[in-house]
Amino acid sequence: MPDIEPELTTLKTRKQELEKRLEDIEADYKRGLSADSEEQSIQLENAEVLEGIAKATAAELEKVNNQINELNK
Repeated sequence: MPDIEPELTTLKTRKQELEKRLEDIEADYKRGLSADSEEQSIQLENAEVLEGIAKATAAELEKVNNQINELNK
């Protein structure tokens, strides 16, 4: 049986990176909008980008979790 530890270590590291990215995005959302209307406009545009990044990150995190589960069987 091949040694899966290196692959598991890599996947667990990637999982931590993805979880941190999602936490950072959530923290950014929680900061709310600026009182400055120009800044609000920029923040709203950025929110759309962040939403896309969050979705892609969550999808990748799901794949990583599935890979970890498969290796642990």
